[in-house]
Amino acid sequence: MISLSLENIDDLWVLYNVLEPGDLVTSKTSREIKVEQGRPSSERVAMTLTIEVTGVEFDASLNRLRIHGVIRECPEEYGIKGSYHTIAAAPGTSMNIRKERWRAHHLERLESAVRSREPIIVVSLDSESACIALILSFKVEVKVEIRPRLPGKMDVEARASAEKKFLRELAESLARVIESEPRVKRIAIVGPGFLKQHFKDLLDKEFPNVALRVSAVKGGSSGGIAGVYEALRSGALEKLLRDSRIAEEVSVVEKLLGRIASERGDFAYGLDQVAEDASSGAVEMLLITDSLLRSFELKDRVEQVIRDVEEKGGKVMILSTEHEGGEKLSSLGGIAALLRYERHRWG
Repeated sequence: MISLSLENIDDLWVLYNVLEPGDLVTSKTSREIKVEQGRPSSERVAMTLTIEVTGVEFDASLNRLRIHGVIRECPEEYGIKGSYHTIAAAPGTSMNIRKERWRAHHLERLESAVRSREPIIVVSLDSESACIALILSFKVEVKVEIRPRLPGKMDVEARASAEKKFLRELAESLARVIESEPRVKRIAIVGPGFLKQHFKDLLDKEFPNVALRVSAVKGGSSGGIAGVYEALRSGALEKLLRDSRIAEEVSVVEKLLGRIASERGDFAYGLDQVAEDASSGAVEMLLITDSLLRSFELKDRVEQVIRDVEEKGGKVMILSTEHEGGEKLSSLGGIAALLRYERHRWG
């Protein structure tokens, strides 16, 4: 049994990917109970229940996880054992989870969540676009996008005035995001040219409380959301994002794509090929999207691949489809592998 205390939306996402049908979840909850006081009525009663999970729903917009299941343990006086119940989990909820077997990728996911507690903000800007993005453990959440209209470089005075207005608008937007996201302690500013440094100078001068959170100013080839993903892929923010789950997922997908482009033979994708390599012990790291992991139709086959990889000493990484890395893996069938050696050497 593992005890969890959910602190934020990232924790809800981790739990969403860890819970499976058949797991037992124990938590404080409430339930409508019928009472007889002259005439039939009901009241909501707080109690601790254990349910056997049948399904899980994740609602990021409401910061809530709904865990559906059948009541297996409950106060005897209510006579509700065997009934269906839904536990609504949110930040602040504590619970115990029991599985028939905790797999390595389940434990790795929980350990990763403990390491990566703080979201990070990346501000990516150039003369054509700017983006303020919140980097969560499972997705890149775009908070602000601005498209400035700067005059040509020949009109020096007008361009300087427009640039100053653009940077101030971006700084004010960043300050509002920071106010709404108190967990953020670190900010990275990325982009080509001198504009990123001009922005940092403005923060230092007029927004000192925001400037204190700036941990890195790095170059890049573009602004906007493209620049955010470029920073995640390129390793430019490696030190800052060292404990970021999403950076790790994006990086490993780029590694896979690099192997595919090189045609070296030390990769596999698609369920049939990956399953064959997993059973032979060739898989060093298995990559699976969260959506494929929850596929009812392929559940047995996917679980067998995971068992084969773990029993033969390979690693398993579950990737979120809420970011670019997971989307790219989805286009390859939702499952791929980095192999220990090139296939032509042993096939």
